[in-house]
Amino acid sequence: MSGKATHVGFADESHWNVGRFRSLGLITTSVNAVDALENELGRLLDESEVPEFKWKELTGARERFAGQKLCRFAVDNACARRLRVDVLVWDIEDSRHTVPGRDDVANLQRMYYHLFRNVLRARWPNDAVWRLHPDEHSALDWETVRDCLEAKSTTLQVEPDLMGGGTFSARLLREFSIEDVQPVESAENPLLQLADLFAGMAVFSRAKFDEYQAWLASASPHIPMLGEAGTSGGPSRTSEQRFQLLKNFDDLCKGRKLGVSLTQKRGLWTPRPQNPINFWIYEPQHPEDRAPQRRKG
Repeated sequence: MSGKATHVGFADESHWNVGRFRSLGLITTSVNAVDALENELGRLLDESEVPEFKWKELTGARERFAGQKLCRFAVDNACARRLRVDVLVWDIEDSRHTVPGRDDVANLQRMYYHLFRNVLRARWPNDAVWRLHPDEHSALDWETVRDCLEAKSTTLQVEPDLMGGGTFSARLLREFSIEDVQPVESAENPLLQLADLFAGMAVFSRAKFDEYQAWLASASPHIPMLGEAGTSGGPSRTSEQRFQLLKNFDDLCKGRKLGVSLTQKRGLWTPRPQNPINFWIYEPQHPEDRAPQRRKG
């Protein structure tokens, strides 16, 4: 690669093949800002004594405190236009996804395409050249995508149903000026951990919305303190920690007027997608918009 990338994206998946709600998180920034952002995030994690933040491991106060620092970091830097947070959420019980034999890997590929189309081009300069860093444990074969990019494989035909076979790589190259795709290890890339945090919180906010509202009502006028046991029939300790983080993030967004709603769509949602922290709920585009199905035979 020639090293001419101007912008960088870190992408991670949450619950891509389990549960009703699935998500993709994408953190984007400029090449000039990425090192300072990563260093600051690394410092916050060191302070919190959390070597690597993972949403699925947020079960206690230590991880919650780290998550709160990461949320404040994201809000501060988003407001300063140093980075964007974009999360795409989809519901497998909607009309697009309730198809027999749904191919979740192929569907994930399409969701990545939709996310890139709505962020890399629409939210950053048209002449931006991108380097993408998905989690190396992604369900997608990003190494093959990278090989196709390096080969400048643009001769593949794009199928009418968006993509098929290797056409995903061709569309990335032609439409988004992606210079390189380099899967990376989460532990060594704090911005990837930030993508994991928001992808996980987006799914949680929708899957647990009713429980969260009940917790808010029972917790008011106070929020449970560290070590305070949940009431009988109340949320688990893990859910309680996550509820506290979700409320903290909601309060941060409201305080900075970021336009992120938690109640209008029964989960995190940003009505104005151009805002720097954008939670986007995928909705079927037309009656024929259907998730891909596994091929028989």
